[in-house]
Amino acid sequence: MIELPVGLPAELVPLSWLIGVWEGTGVLDYKIGEDHVQREFGQRISFSHDGLPYLNYTSYTWVLDDEHTPLVAETGYWRLSRPQTEGDPGPGMLPGVGERPFTDAEAVETLRNESNGFDIEVSLVHPDGVSEVYLGQVKGPRIDLSTDAVMRTAGAKEYSAATRLYGLVEGHLLWAWDIAALGQQLRTHASARLAKVD
Repeated sequence: MIELPVGLPAELVPLSWLIGVWEGTGVLDYKIGEDHVQREFGQRISFSHDGLPYLNYTSYTWVLDDEHTPLVAETGYWRLSRPQTEGDPGPGMLPGVGERPFTDAEAVETLRNESNGFDIEVSLVHPDGVSEVYLGQVKGPRIDLSTDAVMRTAGAKEYSAATRLYGLVEGHLLWAWDIAALGQQLRTHASARLAKVD
């Protein structure tokens, strides 16, 4: 059973099953030409909210070796995809004007798509100079995402596209991530199974 946190903005209800801290293990498995990179890793993911209509997201991974060697981190924001209105804050630090939109379940229901899910947007930043914008949908306890844009700094490694799949299965958060990087077409990259720890 999913419990809704007190003060949860109505727009976050479709994503509410993600909220909390998740930890577990996964497998990195990526072929680059003739080289095949395989590693087991640990991961800790946190989804939280601060009263605004988006989820804060952080992920930290480490290699499952004797030293727990740090692997990668990412941070970002997850939200329902909809046009911003005058009642929404921004751009920058400009406050919204008038009432905030989509503040009750009835209003949020109007955002359902033709597949009976909700379109979502995810913005992620990696410390290695890569930023991603994903578009996709949440439909019950399943999320499908594909990159709409990938931006790289001059020093970042080549990375051009990705897809991600998240699902709640028997109380665990399962995910799979395919990437197109280092001259390769979109292919299997990593997956994990995480349990809620907080």
